[in-house]
Amino acid sequence: MTRRRSDKSLWSRWLVLLAALALLAAACGDSGGNSGGDTAEAPTTTTADTGGDSGTTATTAADTGGDSGATTTAATEPANTEPIRIGALTSLTGPFTSWGIPVSNGMQLAVDEINAAGGINGRMLELVVVDDQSNPEEAVKGFERLLEDNVVAVAGTISSGVALAEAQMAEDEGIPLFLSKAGSAAILTNDSRYTFRTCLPAAPMIAAPWAKYVEDQGLTRVGAIIADYEWGQSFKGAVEDAFGDMEGVEVQIEVAPVKEQDFTTYLRSLEDFNPDIILGTGHPPGVGPILVQSGDLGMDVGVTGPSSSLSAVMERMGDAAIGRYLDYSCADYFGSSYADLAQRYISGTGQPFMEDDAVAMYGAVTALAEAIGEVGDDPAAIADYLHANSFDTPGLAYPLEWTEWGELARSAPLLVKIGPGPAPDGLNQAGDWWPELLVQSDPLVPYVPGS
Repeated sequence: MTRRRSDKSLWSRWLVLLAALALLAAACGDSGGNSGGDTAEAPTTTTADTGGDSGTTATTAADTGGDSGATTTAATEPANTEPIRIGALTSLTGPFTSWGIPVSNGMQLAVDEINAAGGINGRMLELVVVDDQSNPEEAVKGFERLLEDNVVAVAGTISSGVALAEAQMAEDEGIPLFLSKAGSAAILTNDSRYTFRTCLPAAPMIAAPWAKYVEDQGLTRVGAIIADYEWGQSFKGAVEDAFGDMEGVEVQIEVAPVKEQDFTTYLRSLEDFNPDIILGTGHPPGVGPILVQSGDLGMDVGVTGPSSSLSAVMERMGDAAIGRYLDYSCADYFGSSYADLAQRYISGTGQPFMEDDAVAMYGAVTALAEAIGEVGDDPAAIADYLHANSFDTPGLAYPLEWTEWGELARSAPLLVKIGPGPAPDGLNQAGDWWPELLVQSDPLVPYVPGS
């Protein structure tokens, strides 16, 4: 496959990169910050050799004698046996490591299983793993490297700041890009055709499931603490939209600096309001301190998170998270397909628990494999196939299906609470805790860019 390189101006790309760097500097994108941590050693980053000649071979028949002389048969093209390369561009170091390692491991499990079953039309998949270091500038370099390696697609993006830079490259170069946890509404545009969300929908969509939960539970007072940057403000707007017309429900929102870790002042303001729940989703770096400090003040209510690694949450918060840490997940921890997949994942990767990022990226690879099997390894044809079809993924709470611009078309995340367990046999080697189901959202209305 020969890569078509874009002739678009490098100047526009650097403008996007500068914007992405600013977004990351504000608060490390969508990081769970203090609710997560580096829980495992990052896998080795490798790039395979590009292989041999993939051209056609001419075959000449032997001289047959007689008046007609030597005869040449028609040229024949041998079967293509070169590997099909997929890029895993994710955070193996930096603040998003606890998300990035499950991403890489989930993709590798899918590649290994597909290859064990014979590959795709006799060709093996090869995962080329690159560390974006949770940094937009490094992500751009990594994307360029993957283009040189002739990958057919890239997956694994965690941070919104990183995604903003990568999505522009994906659209310029015509390479499918799968986001795992990058919810900024600015990433997708009406013209996006190569960028696909998987686990986390756009920020304006994610308050709706919490509104449904509040309504179902009969809660009447909703407190929220958001960070004063792009993600936090997006979530603030989503909360105002989702709860604005709910009869009998009051909302009080506190806005804190991105780097704030002492939330006593903001919690004291909420204390008189006496909230039934505190939405911490809009302040990813502060969720851990908000949960602990609210408990110290006697506010024994649930605190919602930013779709963090559950094992990382437990490693950092310990028993304080039991019964009070609430989050949303794209993985169906309660279905038999998740159980089967998670057992293979734990056995094959040595990781103690299969996070929803691992499930989503396993699904991204299997969707890619189906597309390649049907239309070949041309990235444009792959993107068209992805847009035109729906993919049922083991362990995922909803089908992978996309709008014309790459938003999740049928996202229906689960809301969960970390409970004391016991965990189902063989599904959690990180402890005895286990997520408890609060509610599954109705399918979310896809966000339209610019709306």
